[in-house]
Amino acid sequence: MEPLHPVEVRVLGALFEKDQTTPEYYPLTINALVNACNQKSNRDPVVSYDEDTVETALDGLRAKGLAARISGHDMRVPKHAHRLSEVINLGRREAAVLCVLMLRGPQTTGELRGRTERLYQFDDLEAVDACLTRLMEWEPEPLVARLPRQAGYKEVRYSHLLSGEPQTAPMPSLAAPTANVREAGNDSVARLQASVDRLEAEVADLKRQFAEFKKQFE
Repeated sequence: MEPLHPVEVRVLGALFEKDQTTPEYYPLTINALVNACNQKSNRDPVVSYDEDTVETALDGLRAKGLAARISGHDMRVPKHAHRLSEVINLGRREAAVLCVLMLRGPQTTGELRGRTERLYQFDDLEAVDACLTRLMEWEPEPLVARLPRQAGYKEVRYSHLLSGEPQTAPMPSLAAPTANVREAGNDSVARLQASVDRLEAEVADLKRQFAEFKKQFE
């Protein structure tokens, strides 16, 4: 498949997410789609696209067969839908993982399990690992890649390949001690954020388990 522009990735991911989480409002008007792309929750990075930017991305996605414009007598304005699952023939599990990677960038297995809950509930981390393996072995070409382990991190992260090979951050230069100190501080912040994300995923898992436990007594 032809590599997607990052804006096309965000638009496609937003369409798929809303299809699964708010089907009553799907397909989306251009205004709703712009809001979905720019929302501040469940997005990394947070962006501020205008309608022209999103329309251009839709043109590119339609040319690749990944989106469609829908209109009819009962619609005041055209609406937009994705064709992701049909084109790539994804199952619900694979589509959920790919969607979250498209909207939030590289993530660990634990982060993916917590963040895919609204799209698909994985039983455990092993189920997420198995899904990632299928996506990494996808034919005719892989859809996901395992990123090199970063210094100071225990867990590896995974990235989608819809925009081509992911760019990895260069190693800090030993010849720049001042920059190294600054980068070390940035690494500390990044590790703290990763810890927060892992805790959020664990809390979400605990909530799910507690809800299942309560059902036994209802």
